[in-house]
Amino acid sequence: MMSGKHFKAHEVSCCIKYFIFGFNVIFWFLGVAFLAIGLWAWSEKGVLSNISSITDLGGFDPVWLFLVVGGVMFILGFAGCIGALRENSFLLKFFSVFLGIIFFLELTAGVLAFVFKDWIKDQLNFFINNNIRAYRDDIDLQNLIDFTQEYEDVINTQCGYDIRAKTDSEQRTHIYMKGCVPQFEKWLQDNLTVVAGIFIGIALLQIFGICLAQNLVSDIEAGERELPVKSATNPGNKESPVVLFTVMEIIGPSIVPSVRLFSPLSH
Repeated sequence: MMSGKHFKAHEVSCCIKYFIFGFNVIFWFLGVAFLAIGLWAWSEKGVLSNISSITDLGGFDPVWLFLVVGGVMFILGFAGCIGALRENSFLLKFFSVFLGIIFFLELTAGVLAFVFKDWIKDQLNFFINNNIRAYRDDIDLQNLIDFTQEYEDVINTQCGYDIRAKTDSEQRTHIYMKGCVPQFEKWLQDNLTVVAGIFIGIALLQIFGICLAQNLVSDIEAGERELPVKSATNPGNKESPVVLFTVMEIIGPSIVPSVRLFSPLSH
């Protein structure tokens, strides 16, 4: 007994393809923004010449942080965009592997930050105290600290000015007793759910991007594997459907496994 049915070629999902493309366009623009900020800061070295001494990181220039992060995001977004649009499996594999490495680095950093939280707190205190001492020595540092402290009533501009003429309840609104690190810890505890949700959302977005990229790679490679079969069954490059024939032979109580052959229909 012989039976035949049409065999459809494997197709790449347009939804996955253009979702990855759109996702990476946004990622690419963010990388361009980081690069622009880094290049602007680099060009303004005359104004920001003391930025490395501000951070007290042993000569490390924070401009490099913007340049490196922006460069990585730019390359990753470019690979994802072109890989999805041109259905290039190599670029998509590069995108998914690199994104996976970034995800595991973030996960490792989060675990280490939780384990060594006391050490990080001490380093943060040391960092802030050193910079506060140089508050009057560098106008850029002074502007940076003032800009940072404008949030949540911790600005030190005229702190305690004319305080004796005010009542006890009014004095509390003009003298700020909490330091930067304790205030940051309090803010983190009050907004722990929001912060955790943001980090979990970023992690899930990365995992989702890796899965979609791998899915698209599988579709592309499946289509590439089917192409030689079509060429072999249709050497004249004529568009003819492919029929799948199944031959089954039943001998007594035993059944011989089916043999499948690909053959073009005759016109």
